Amino acid sequence: MKLLVAEDQSMLRDALCQLLLMEDEVEEIYQAADGAQAIDLLQKQDVDVAVLDVEMPKKTGLDVLEWIRAHRQATKVIIVTTFKRSGYFKRALAAHVDAYVLKDRSASELMQTIHAVLAGQREYSPELIEEAAFTSNPLSQREQEILLLVARGLSNQEISEKLFLSNGTVRNYMTSIFNKLSAGNRTDAVRIAQEKNWI
Repeated sequence: MKLLVAEDQSMLRDALCQLLLMEDEVEEIYQAADGAQAIDLLQKQDVDVAVLDVEMPKKTGLDVLEWIRAHRQATKVIIVTTFKRSGYFKRALAAHVDAYVLKDRSASELMQTIHAVLAGQREYSPELIEEAAFTSNPLSQREQEILLLVARGLSNQEISEKLFLSNGTVRNYMTSIFNKLSAGNRTDAVRIAQEKNWI
């Protein structure tokens, strides 16, 4: 089998590739240091399984997963992450990821996951399923609408004009959003809500 391993930490990537190459069935492993490099490799090479880190420069593992689903349907995708973020997990599920597992596993466990996805099975870390199941969006419809406009760079004044609300009402909504998300500022609020797929 041919694998692609995309991981921006070179020491971790090298170690993982060396361990996987010790497996008899593994013929070749292509390495990528970021998501853009991974897509570049996938355009040139057919791989059976892509093992992707979530947070990488240029393009994330989720961007690569979505690219694979659009262009390389036969390739199985395993997301390996340290982050138990339900927003990431839900986005991966929406793109029909084959496996989404945490990084605290051994190479032999990862190999088992590779075999499982090649056999048509899916595998998700139980911790991630639990996290996704119990994090519901605390923002009201109106708060989501306002935060989406904040994400587009609109000021409170511009938002109040667009939604026909008073400036004070928009300020009250923003205070409520900050409190619900434990955010320190507008940028923080947008980041938190986007990570959790709440906007």
